[in-house]
Amino acid sequence: MKTPGFWYRPEATPAARLLAPAGALYDLASRLRRALIKPQRAPVPVICVGNLVAGGAGKTPVALALARRLAEIGIAVHVLSRGHGGSLAGPVRVDPERHKATEVGDEPLLLARAAPAWVSRDRPAGARAAASAGAQLILMDDGFQNPSLAKDLSLLVVDGMGFGNGRILPAGPLRERPAHGLARADALVTMGPDRAGIGALAARHGLPALAARLVPSPEDAARLRGRKVLAFAGIGRPEKFFATLAELGAEIVGAVPFPDHHAYTPDEVMRLVETAQERGAVPVTTEKDLVRLPPEARPMVEALRVDLAWDDPAAVDAVLEPVVRQVGP
Repeated sequence: MKTPGFWYRPEATPAARLLAPAGALYDLASRLRRALIKPQRAPVPVICVGNLVAGGAGKTPVALALARRLAEIGIAVHVLSRGHGGSLAGPVRVDPERHKATEVGDEPLLLARAAPAWVSRDRPAGARAAASAGAQLILMDDGFQNPSLAKDLSLLVVDGMGFGNGRILPAGPLRERPAHGLARADALVTMGPDRAGIGALAARHGLPALAARLVPSPEDAARLRGRKVLAFAGIGRPEKFFATLAELGAEIVGAVPFPDHHAYTPDEVMRLVETAQERGAVPVTTEKDLVRLPPEARPMVEALRVDLAWDDPAAVDAVLEPVVRQVGP
């Protein structure tokens, strides 16, 4: 679905107030589920990268960066995802050359570029499959609210703008109350400028605070700077992508948001391409969206690649060190 605008308005809108009872029921059901399900232990250590909101926090870029870092230090890390938006229940190992986003989801296709990636709606079964295939450590993308698999380390990714209107789904973007989530977390990752006091929040809960930001690739930034672009994105917060393009100096002649994980049809892409041509622009989207385009349409669209940059890489290694030590030589 598209992110409702009222989720990120500070005032209590009529829609938020109307949906508040549904949010209370969602919160109660989630807490009961976590209380009643006993987590299963995987054969190898598990690191979970999660968030407290429905999309838009930057969780997958953090998972990608951690997968690359763990591989750099010699750990056979495998990534585990539910495969949101995909049809396969798994466990199945993602093959970017064979699988489509409609089968395994868009995020696993990106994650498979950094490490072997698995899709499994049954997280314990996926963890066992990855361990049998040689994983020394499992990096779980999302699943912080899923109690079925025990976590050895949980990192919460929080946008520097905070938690929107502070209400629970569907009245707001929160999957659970921050106090409940922070009580189960081992560290916080703040994405972008900390305008909501996330570092102070981490300190109050005795959690390490890691700061990170998304940086456009220098090559893509240079290629798009000064050019007219028709931007489109089907991610949690499309406006963040549009703002990134504007900041790097692209001239945005149109900005078209789609629902998160949107499956693009050939007709939709052709309309975007034709509109861009009419305006003397190039259609530009995210890497995550690009893998959801029909294969024949991808050459007609450009993607802006972004990389995650840590403010203090040594602090990240310090947070990872207890789990890395479990892996052994």
